[in-house]
Amino acid sequence: MITELEKIGYKEIQIDYSSTLETSEAINILSENFKKEDMWAEITGENIITLYVNQVDFNKLKNLESSNKVISKIIEAIESIRSYGIKGGKRIFVGYDSEKKVVNRKQKERERGKYFYAHDHEYIKQNNQLPDEFIDKIICGDSEEVLKGLPDNCIDLIFTSPPYNFGLEYDAQKDNYFWDDYFDKLFKIFDECIRVLKYGGRIIVNIQPLFSDYIPTHHIISNFFMERKLIWKGEVIWEKNNYNCKYTAWGSWKSPSNPYLKYTWEFLEIFCKGTLKKEGSKDNIDISADEFKEWVVAKWAIAPEKDMAKYGHPAMFPEELAKRAIKLFSYKNDVILDPFNGVGTTTAVAKKLGRKFLGIDISKEYCEKALDRVNQITLPFK
Repeated sequence: MITELEKIGYKEIQIDYSSTLETSEAINILSENFKKEDMWAEITGENIITLYVNQVDFNKLKNLESSNKVISKIIEAIESIRSYGIKGGKRIFVGYDSEKKVVNRKQKERERGKYFYAHDHEYIKQNNQLPDEFIDKIICGDSEEVLKGLPDNCIDLIFTSPPYNFGLEYDAQKDNYFWDDYFDKLFKIFDECIRVLKYGGRIIVNIQPLFSDYIPTHHIISNFFMERKLIWKGEVIWEKNNYNCKYTAWGSWKSPSNPYLKYTWEFLEIFCKGTLKKEGSKDNIDISADEFKEWVVAKWAIAPEKDMAKYGHPAMFPEELAKRAIKLFSYKNDVILDPFNGVGTTTAVAKKLGRKFLGIDISKEYCEKALDRVNQITLPFK
């Protein structure tokens, strides 16, 4: 006998059935494949089975090999639930939205001035098409100069990782710039990026602060965009789980004298031009519900790129990082720009995802490799 206390903590779903034998078989299938604290079922009335669901590995449920019609109805019923959380690969149906609610949120936002720093921007809302000669192209050259040839408001999403320039060897880049010279050049390129970005477009910068030099480059770059009156959309932590740094590489050992903090992550700083909302057709949305729920949790555990030696580039980010950023912040057929395209990870992923792309880099060798990568891609994929 199941007590009422045992039913607490579950979402209840009632399903009708016609065969008692099939229903009993379905209950046994569930008990054999899922823990009771996750999901279980019982017959609760004439031709009624009640399903009690707390959390479920939906892929495992869908892959149950059964011709049982009740199991099929259970899968359909759970799939029809649109409100759930994601944790550990499972859909969470109870307690996932128990965060503390803010009373009078809208009124408080009006009173304190939401993104007050960007209110008096002068960005125009009229967007333009990217000229055909720049669509799906890899261009070798100085990004600042190349971008000057583009019209205003013609790029949907910029995803890039500026060269670190210090302590890494790049072919055509002279990496000896003083910091002032480096940021001066970087911000000239970013000014062009802002100009060509559409109203409502996003710019995402993957950056790792130079912790060994105590220079918070992510803050410096974020301050630049805020001074240009872009709206800070948020920040993603890219957790690489890389623990190779030595404990005494730059600081003291077992002493408060000068402990060096170890970081196993990088940042994705996300900014919007003019408005937080990006217009687009529902038909061009290609992110799944599970991807959306997982990726809006702004800590992405993704292993570092393993093929840097293959491409001959010392500082590549993995395709999965670009895939998540592009699918979460753009629509199919949008134009994706990387002004520091390197060997073309951004442009390759953009093509695979059915986006238009423009990649720019100053290294001829890298541009040739980037072009080769996109030429090997024949069909978009999800």
